[in-house]
Amino acid sequence: MVGLEVELFGVRFENPLILASGINDKTPEQWIRAHEEGAGGVVTKSIGIEPREGYDNPTIVELPYGLINAMGLPNPGWKGFLEMVEGYTFDFPVIVSIFGGTAEEFAFLAEKLSEVADAFELNLSCPHAKGYGMEIGQKPENVYEVVKAVKDTADKPVIAKLTPNTDEVTKLGLSAEKAGADGVSAINTLKAIAIDVYARRPILSNKVGGYSGPGVKPVALRAVYDLAKALDIPVIGIGGITTWEDAVEFLLAGASALQIGTAVSLRGWKVFREISEGIEKYLESEGFSSVKDIIGLALE
Repeated sequence: MVGLEVELFGVRFENPLILASGINDKTPEQWIRAHEEGAGGVVTKSIGIEPREGYDNPTIVELPYGLINAMGLPNPGWKGFLEMVEGYTFDFPVIVSIFGGTAEEFAFLAEKLSEVADAFELNLSCPHAKGYGMEIGQKPENVYEVVKAVKDTADKPVIAKLTPNTDEVTKLGLSAEKAGADGVSAINTLKAIAIDVYARRPILSNKVGGYSGPGVKPVALRAVYDLAKALDIPVIGIGGITTWEDAVEFLLAGASALQIGTAVSLRGWKVFREISEGIEKYLESEGFSSVKDIIGLALE
């Protein structure tokens, strides 16, 4: 029997697979369902200070090789979020994703939501919300400022979610590490567009969205590889992980854990069980006793 358990920044996950932010994660019932279906932990929808309805439809374009979405960061706001989780207890890690327009807003949210979170993921990378996400997180100095503000406020582990829409993702990761981040997650979606050839205009109401799914995997894998070589803190891999082979590639590239999002949307909840069973069989067949034994082997 091989071990799939991992521990990151003092938080124990029964396996390295985590539900990514933004996919089937709006309610506690969905977080519980993800865990029941084999996820070792979950990341919530990104929560802001005020409630947001998000953009008008259409907000998603399905492609043969992934999705482009521009949801507009819909969320109930921090007060609505606390009301939603009242009365629930979770026997798995819940990473609360937060976003803001300034370092002070991030810090405020971390203070207000600290009792719910086992860790915080800072959304510094959403590519389609004006004044948030990527617009802040493309600059290393902004990443440093936000991470430091949250670390100075919250006593929970802090993960900086990095954008691939940059000339050098390792600069962002090093800034996060310098500011005290406990880990980074990479990548968020790639800035993208789809056009209706008959309407002769962009399909999404916001025109520009974020591209996710199998097509982004090589880009995400390269980012994880580069970050794992450059940083001393854990890297959580995200981007196009659809099969157990994808998952093993990310682990070999240095990812200490993995987030799965678009695959859940395209293939259903079963992907968590399928991928974890595949990793387990791979470890057994290759003579490894634990998933920790293969993390970063491709870096050597």
